[in-house]
Amino acid sequence: MDADALVEQVKALSSGDVSRIVGERMRMFNGLGRRGTDEWFSELCFCILTANSSAKLGVKIQRELGSEGFSTLSKIELMNRLRKMGHRFYSNRAEFICEARRFRNIKNIIKKFSDAKSAREWLVKNVKGIGYKEASHFLRNVGFDDIAILDRHILSVMHEHGMIDRAPKTLTGKKYLEIEGKLAKLAKRLGISLAELDLYLWYLKTGEVLK
Repeated sequence: MDADALVEQVKALSSGDVSRIVGERMRMFNGLGRRGTDEWFSELCFCILTANSSAKLGVKIQRELGSEGFSTLSKIELMNRLRKMGHRFYSNRAEFICEARRFRNIKNIIKKFSDAKSAREWLVKNVKGIGYKEASHFLRNVGFDDIAILDRHILSVMHEHGMIDRAPKTLTGKKYLEIEGKLAKLAKRLGISLAELDLYLWYLKTGEVLK
């Protein structure tokens, strides 16, 4: 299969029931973007948890702990809660979340940047446990729609359609931007945002539309 085939698959999804779900998710992200910094910090912690883990587990933990738990539990308490809820990397994720508390005013910090890519660079350089994928995930979830979340599902779809030679397990910043550029061209062909394209491609691979 090639990129043209992928375009047709996404077009088919965007004219069916999946488009309604994608629309709901986009409205949810935009709504979160209008909420306060506590909710933004909770979302940052969620994205720290999803690295080398699953979005479903991250959602489960976020619902149980909430912004208050992420903000106030001691490192040991947080570590124990993450372990009991089944997170494989409970120790270092607890450490990363505790260290991220110095950026609890994350909404105010991000709003100072003129564009999403500049904000992403800041997140990668300053928030421990956040790489390009996690930073993109966070920014998408708080309403930015012009960056891509290059997780294993998205990379796999791109590889299957000949857009990349292989689905790399790790990405340098330079490689991330290069692959993101290919998705940006695809999104432009389809007349949708990168954020919407991500949701459609995720659905193609998993049959679900998660956050």
